[in-house]
Amino acid sequence: METLTLTGLLKQAAGKFPQLRAVSVSGKFDLSHSRLDGLVESAASRLAAAGVNPGDVVALTFPNTIEFVIMFLAVIRARATAAPLNATYTTEEFEFYLADSESKLLLTPREGNKSAQTAASKLNIPNVTVLLEGANAHITLSIEQSVSDNNSLSLGDNDPSDVALFLHTSGTTSRPKGVPLTQNNLAASVQNIQSVYKLTESDSTVIVLPLFHVHGLMAGLLSSLVAGAAVTLPAAGRFSASTFWQDMNKYNATWYTAVPTIHQIIQDRHFKSPEPDYPKLRFIRSCSASLAPAVLGRLEESFGAPVLEAYAMTEASHMMSSNPLPEDGPHKAGSVGKPAGLEMAILDENGIPQGPNEKGEVCIRGPNVTKGYKNNPEANKAAFQFGWFHTGDIGFFDPDGYLHLVGRIKELVNRGGEKISPIEVDAVLLSHPDIAEAVAFGVPDDKYGEEINCAVIPREGSNIDEAEVLRFCKKNLASFKVPKKVYITDSLPKTASGKVQRRIVADHFLAQISTAKLP
Repeated sequence: METLTLTGLLKQAAGKFPQLRAVSVSGKFDLSHSRLDGLVESAASRLAAAGVNPGDVVALTFPNTIEFVIMFLAVIRARATAAPLNATYTTEEFEFYLADSESKLLLTPREGNKSAQTAASKLNIPNVTVLLEGANAHITLSIEQSVSDNNSLSLGDNDPSDVALFLHTSGTTSRPKGVPLTQNNLAASVQNIQSVYKLTESDSTVIVLPLFHVHGLMAGLLSSLVAGAAVTLPAAGRFSASTFWQDMNKYNATWYTAVPTIHQIIQDRHFKSPEPDYPKLRFIRSCSASLAPAVLGRLEESFGAPVLEAYAMTEASHMMSSNPLPEDGPHKAGSVGKPAGLEMAILDENGIPQGPNEKGEVCIRGPNVTKGYKNNPEANKAAFQFGWFHTGDIGFFDPDGYLHLVGRIKELVNRGGEKISPIEVDAVLLSHPDIAEAVAFGVPDDKYGEEINCAVIPREGSNIDEAEVLRFCKKNLASFKVPKKVYITDSLPKTASGKVQRRIVADHFLAQISTAKLP
């Protein structure tokens, strides 16, 4: 495990399954594993010949396109560090991320990205555009030909300690922190994912999540490629509920992974306009936010496949735990399963491990875990204590060794000394048949210090009101956990990866009533 590289694993797959389909651009063309490998080698040589050195950071901002897949793999093949960025950032955001990652080069699609290019030119970072016109075309990079005539430039071997990926954590409470992940971190992670879900060359998935985010990149794309399996990129370059099942059927998908928000969109569409037929799926995976048991139950009923909830974070190169496939044990609604390929402990504030059903902070260590945040000694001191990485999540193991999350340390609502888990309140709200989406959050309160509020999106055609939500909560929650105020809304603020962040939701709704005094 110690000497693995992601690039090495991808090369093995290309050698073992050269003719099998690796990536399809829906409705356009397919690339085999060996063809993908050839395109990656060629693009990596071009980058090296153009002056990209080992250790250089190369920023990429693309929709979910074949150009992103090839260039991401080419950057890490050239022993540089790939820093994927959300294509919808503003110029100011691009400027922050490009500067913070110390990017030496920006890669964009042929049609460019105005905000990213403006930011790059302000920082004197050169921009190269990329295009692949078809399965048999050469990949076109807008690098001066004279610089890169030497297409045969030999690339050195990749090293397990090469920093391959640089991402930022979603800054819920503070400035986003830079997370460097090595070839070995990524290799360990994709092998954990492949092993838990038994991914093989017979599997196929449609990429639902953005590839600039660790969930889509690691669980959807890279784990599939390493297993010799196939992925399909939607024609639009992003998730579209209207083409999702067509792609899943056409490309014989056996599974998919998504965040709860997208599962709910897929589920709602199924209720409104069901497909004539659905592919036979081995499993459906959910990660990046907690999946309410009621939503899990509805998904299983609708699509006839086990829904396996997992737990992950950027600092662990994605996955830390997952519910098992049915043949390996029960999957439990409301739990994020068992540790996957790493050590995990529940520690109290003194670093003492807790027993079954005892709550504490979820802490991890293993080959997939980052060695530390970039240029951030304070964050590293807080995160790496007692020889463990501290996730900031509160949870407990049940007697069967399954992990149950209670919430983020900073998100637990402290109402006059009573600690309330917003995840528990979410789960109750989402079990109401007329509620489509819901999120509970803490707000300041004169009497108790903090109080719990919630925002709900009603199902289409429902006219649920605050009184009904409160009646339902009083029936299903202890009185101190019942939200003090309910906001009925038609949208919730979300991050680019579809996550609902409680702090942002709280700020959003509190801003609406900031003129009125809080109770």
